[in-house]
Amino acid sequence: MTWTIRQRSEFAGLAAIVAGSGDPVLLIHGVGLRAEAWNAQIESLSARHHVMAVDIPGHGCSALPSGSMVLSDYTDAIAAGLAQPTLVVGHSMGAMIALDLAARYPHLVWGVVALNAVFERSHDAAQAVQMRADQLDGVTVADPSLTLERWFGNAQSPERSACGEWLRSVDPAGYRAAYSVFAHENGPSRATLASLACPSLFMTGADEPNSTPAMSQAMAELAPYGRAVILPNAAHMMPMTHADQVTDELLDFATEVFA
Repeated sequence: MTWTIRQRSEFAGLAAIVAGSGDPVLLIHGVGLRAEAWNAQIESLSARHHVMAVDIPGHGCSALPSGSMVLSDYTDAIAAGLAQPTLVVGHSMGAMIALDLAARYPHLVWGVVALNAVFERSHDAAQAVQMRADQLDGVTVADPSLTLERWFGNAQSPERSACGEWLRSVDPAGYRAAYSVFAHENGPSRATLASLACPSLFMTGADEPNSTPAMSQAMAELAPYGRAVILPNAAHMMPMTHADQVTDELLDFATEVFA
């Protein structure tokens, strides 16, 4: 799989990679990344579906609005681009946005997938991520070395190289805004999960230390139509490192949702 930059389309003031036709699927990436993080899924899903992989505000080709940002700002900006009920898929912070969208815009969401989502972090984990957010100044590009080590360990790969390039080229202000939201949110509330009226899939990697299997399993138990899938030998960047397994799960879930 190659991670080259793709052409963008306008998406209600944001930018998005748009491909294919059929029932709609929206893909939302995580902090510091861009729509190309979904390249593998775009290739396969667009054979059956109308795929929209959006750049979240302040990332890729989407500008960062003025003023401070909260989670609902990201959700509202993305929801504005949806014209009909959609299968919404999010990774990491994108999973936070996807679940918020499913809860607050139920008429636009036929199903939701949360990949590598956090839920009720421990005190130590919350302190660690908030400390990293507090170190960002929004002006200088953050050194991605420790982030890449958390995501990939010491292994070198095309996926690691692509993420390193994206992290080094992201707008520092956009990165700081999104990372601050990600750090100070603690995942969906129990009430939010209990309110989900659509099929909900929570998937993470067995080797994921931050968005743990226990978190996905707990969210799936709270969602009325939820289930969890744990991918063996996978960690945080599984949409890239375990693209085939993730894509197969998404294709099966889409078939169920749109049946």
